[in-house]
Amino acid sequence: MTHWYMLTLVGKDRPGIVAHVSAALFDGGCNLGEASMMRLGGNFTIMLMVQYAGTIKGLDDLLEPVADSLGLHRHIDRIEAELHHHLEPDVRITVYGADRAGIVARITGALAEAGLHILDMETSVAGSAAKPIYIMQIEGHAAEGVEALRSALDVVTQDGIEAQLEFIETLIG
Repeated sequence: MTHWYMLTLVGKDRPGIVAHVSAALFDGGCNLGEASMMRLGGNFTIMLMVQYAGTIKGLDDLLEPVADSLGLHRHIDRIEAELHHHLEPDVRITVYGADRAGIVARITGALAEAGLHILDMETSVAGSAAKPIYIMQIEGHAAEGVEALRSALDVVTQDGIEAQLEFIETLIG
């Protein structure tokens, strides 16, 4: 019987990480599911659903040589895959503001109270060290409708924060 696992790898960014990790998993008989892989600062991170017939220990043993050779920290959890059973995003929100403590908590808190289910979120810091600008790009499902989200954003954008909300039309099939 096969099981699904969530594999998390983090380490210094460099070429070849995805190629080496995916080759080790393929050679070990794994099937890959959904993934999120990206550079964050000078680091690279992988979150990857892996289908594997063995145990967490067996999967960890399979990954140990490649992870160690690349200087990657790893973590593995057993999960329920639930592939093909997720919400599709219907809104995209982009937020720009002076980088300061609490900006993420304030924005996401207001959006959660307005019924937003965040499905994907990426952030970056732009500008300069003297004047950093925090940028959030959020895709989500507006359970309470777009107008509730617009109202929530009207409240949080009064302190020099700019936000744009757009509706995503998703055609399935």
